[in-house]
Amino acid sequence: MWDSEIARRYDAWFRTPPGAFALSREIRLLEHMTAGWPRRGQRLLEIGCGTGIFLDVLHGAGFDVDGLDASPAMLEAARQRMGDKADLHVGDAGHLPFDDNAFDFCVLLTVLEFCPDPGLVLREAARVARKALLVGYLNRFSCYGLAMRFFPGHARGPLREAKWFTPCCMGRLLRASLGRRPCRTRSVLPGPKSTWREAAPWRQFNSPILSLPVGAFCATTVSLADAPVMTPLPAFKAKACVG
Repeated sequence: MWDSEIARRYDAWFRTPPGAFALSREIRLLEHMTAGWPRRGQRLLEIGCGTGIFLDVLHGAGFDVDGLDASPAMLEAARQRMGDKADLHVGDAGHLPFDDNAFDFCVLLTVLEFCPDPGLVLREAARVARKALLVGYLNRFSCYGLAMRFFPGHARGPLREAKWFTPCCMGRLLRASLGRRPCRTRSVLPGPKSTWREAAPWRQFNSPILSLPVGAFCATTVSLADAPVMTPLPAFKAKACVG
């Protein structure tokens, strides 16, 4: 399903006005959710990295990044984007080809929607990550999600096959797969797709990072340690990597 034509259309969507607007807000959310994570010397794996759009952002934020995807076509596009900035791997998200605790962090962005067993994928991510996970997902109960549900003709390409999550369902899935761990959820893009534009008042309406999971795109961080992973403020002159 994820062939070179899908990869081309995926990247092309983010060059359209609503796609570029959505991407900028999703990147803002990604940066916000990972702002407290240490960076230097920290290995981060993006599972389902696709064409490498967000992998490039994470590399620019200072992480040492690896990407994994099941689609060779998607990885080829990622390779063209990333060059030698990332190690890229073909693999199955449910059976990761890495040792336990091989990475500090794992990121899964709009991946679980396409997995036959999302719980298995989460457990594998937690197996290979030492510190924390970040899970980004499409919100079924957002304006965008409801439009896709009631007007399915709006869905294009792989979105027609996606399993959209509600925030409650995602919470239950995380607890069932990983146990009760410290979590934090934020969202962006509360309006329908027709409002994803730079013109006022829609820019102001869709720009904030929301503490409530009402936006089209939600992100949850899950700490795999006993407390949320944070870089302390006095650490400016200390080594960035803490065990």
